[in-house]
Amino acid sequence: MSFSEKYNQILDVVKNDIVEIEDRIFNSIKLSTEIDELLKVFLSTNAKRIRPLLAFLYLRANNIEPTERHYDFLTAIEIIHNASLIHDDVVDESDTRRGVKSINSRFNNKVAILVGDYLLSKSLSFLNRINSPETIAICTKTLAGMCEGEVEQYFEKFQIPTLDIYLKKTEKKTAKLFETAVEGAMILSEVNELNLAKEFGYNFGMAFQIRDDIMNFRNRDELKPSQSDVKNGIYTAPVIFSGQIENVEAGFAKSQTLLSNYIDTAKKLLIGLQESSYKTGMLELLEILNDGKI
Repeated sequence: MSFSEKYNQILDVVKNDIVEIEDRIFNSIKLSTEIDELLKVFLSTNAKRIRPLLAFLYLRANNIEPTERHYDFLTAIEIIHNASLIHDDVVDESDTRRGVKSINSRFNNKVAILVGDYLLSKSLSFLNRINSPETIAICTKTLAGMCEGEVEQYFEKFQIPTLDIYLKKTEKKTAKLFETAVEGAMILSEVNELNLAKEFGYNFGMAFQIRDDIMNFRNRDELKPSQSDVKNGIYTAPVIFSGQIENVEAGFAKSQTLLSNYIDTAKKLLIGLQESSYKTGMLELLEILNDGKI
């Protein structure tokens, strides 16, 4: 079974929830005729919706039926993620995103920044509708961390960082948004014990990014150019473990071990859940990460 077939099979478990998110996203876009069409293509082409997918699977595995507040919150999370991609493309001077022309290459950097800011304003509107100071607080903290991670990465370009620095950057840029999606969804469910949700989202997010970093060298994803990180002076786990950029293959084994550690931890955090198609979906997502297909 191909990646797309397997992933879509998992997505189908909460398909109606994801459709609800997409309806909210697309119905909220009203910027300009020229930009709206391109923006909707950007938001739909090869978009995995993995953050809301993970949160919905986690909610339903805990026998929680999503409410309007959950849908608004996870719409905000998905919009924040996409806004960050648009801004990243400006920073990285990327011509493509998800196999299509990036917004900055289609127009220019100024327009792309404004579109990214526009999306962030839309995410704030959805968060405001929830009327939950606690979820707004974790979102703003996560957003700040994402920006900090990008700035830190910029000033560390063409330097091989320590493993600790790399993991902190990975936490800020990627893992925390996964953590926020799952934790925030559980906060809105008025669950008192949040540690398991937080840790699961965090470990999944760390694994997601480490796998992405390994794939960047193996060219396993036709939508992402091979070794683009190294070309941009961004040195990740394989380079750190090999200690050089000339023989990065020497760092693959330790990078895979690091990835497997986060995946194993995430799996253990699901042990207490009753067996269901939702729990199975999360475990299968973790297996896809381990196989390097996401």
